[in-house]
Amino acid sequence: MNRKRLLLAIAALLLIAFSWWGVITARTGLVVRSLEREGVPMLYFAPRNAQKIPGVLIAHGYAGSKQLMLGYAHVLAHAGYAVMLWDFNSHGANAKPLEGGSLQQNLDLAYAAILEQPEVDSSRLALLGHSMGSGAVMSAGIQNLNRFAATVAVSPTGANVTPSTPRNLQLQAGTWEGRFVANAQRLLRTAGGENKDLAAGRGRSLVVIPNAEHITILFRDASHQAAKKWLDATFGVQHSSNYVDYRMIWYFLHLLAWLALLGAVAPILHPTPDKLKVHQFRSWTGLVAAPFVASGVLALLSRGGDINSLGGLLVGGAVSIWFGAAGFVWLAVMSRLPRPTLRTVGLGVGLFVLLWVAFGAMAQVVWLQWWLIPARFQLFPLMSLACFPWFLASGVAQQGVGVGRRILWWLGQSVILVGGFILVLYLLPELGFIYLLLPLFPLVMSIFSYVASLFAEPWSYGIGSALLFGWILAAAFPLAS
Repeated sequence: MNRKRLLLAIAALLLIAFSWWGVITARTGLVVRSLEREGVPMLYFAPRNAQKIPGVLIAHGYAGSKQLMLGYAHVLAHAGYAVMLWDFNSHGANAKPLEGGSLQQNLDLAYAAILEQPEVDSSRLALLGHSMGSGAVMSAGIQNLNRFAATVAVSPTGANVTPSTPRNLQLQAGTWEGRFVANAQRLLRTAGGENKDLAAGRGRSLVVIPNAEHITILFRDASHQAAKKWLDATFGVQHSSNYVDYRMIWYFLHLLAWLALLGAVAPILHPTPDKLKVHQFRSWTGLVAAPFVASGVLALLSRGGDINSLGGLLVGGAVSIWFGAAGFVWLAVMSRLPRPTLRTVGLGVGLFVLLWVAFGAMAQVVWLQWWLIPARFQLFPLMSLACFPWFLASGVAQQGVGVGRRILWWLGQSVILVGGFILVLYLLPELGFIYLLLPLFPLVMSIFSYVASLFAEPWSYGIGSALLFGWILAAAFPLAS
């Protein structure tokens, strides 16, 4: 390792350590308890040494987990609230099937659990939920009018709200999630319009969070503070908190540091990759043709059964099959494939381990249930195998290209993925959740393109990237019943 790479590695390690310090210190002054009730995993936050403080139940959305809502938990707990989060059935670390009525059952278990906590004033409780969770908390607030003093619905779905139920309803939506803004406006009208009478429980408000879409709204301080102010006004809380949740910034710095470390050590692990010349016209032709065939494959499969639950995951299985079919087409058109060796396979597994730590070690305590429960872990190899053809084809196509062409390949793959899944949504509207994932594809592909520039051998890149992507699918999407 030359001096420049050595300094880069040292700087990356220091940044990794500093990022962990930033995440760990976010819990300073808080009590954190992991609980489980009837198979439902829960996480509880409260200020240390607190007594008789308001409690808030926080519900995640579809394909989310309790970790995804930790920003609200930290902000509210530092502001003097007790907070309970949980994984809905089929989500996160909860292996129970998602069935009719299970959302309310899970919420009721979380309600019973928060009442058991010694810091909580059972007469002062509120609800907060995102997307699917917003419907659950609004319904709970309507059905249990005297139990919950306020409800915050972020990116709201639907519920039978009225001018008096649920009590003190705040609606939030991001400017970049148009249909949720429209839905929030409809709910506000049905609930009687803006109203500041929180003392009578008839408070009504709509807060539009600037420059936020369906996922990023969860990490925006404007959303956290709007919810806190609404609850403060409801409960007459006078204290102030200067806490701002920077944990996602620390997470991205942590990820960048690991990628920089990979850049420093990659030349040592694989200094002289074999070059396989592939005609660029064939490569681009295969990429362009791939989404049409892959989308057609999903359309055909939908005729034989429920396309949502393919592969044991809701929506995620269909995504993996799309990647597999598209990858096979891409490889077939290029018609060139180097032979794998034991060394390239080993390097691919090693690359996965490093990327697994870089992407997920901190994600577990910041935004994603990264540790796979057994029901998910057994799906991980299947998801990875299905996605492997795409990443192998991508590795072959990008072998030996310069920086300019690599950027072009990143852009091309991003456009094809977004366009291809838009075609899927046109053919199969029941997979509509994919629409919310479209902004993530360019970001994820930028990480993989960077890795491809370091591991130019297609098998190493394909194995490492497919294993990571398969793990992400197995971790994020709900389990099929």
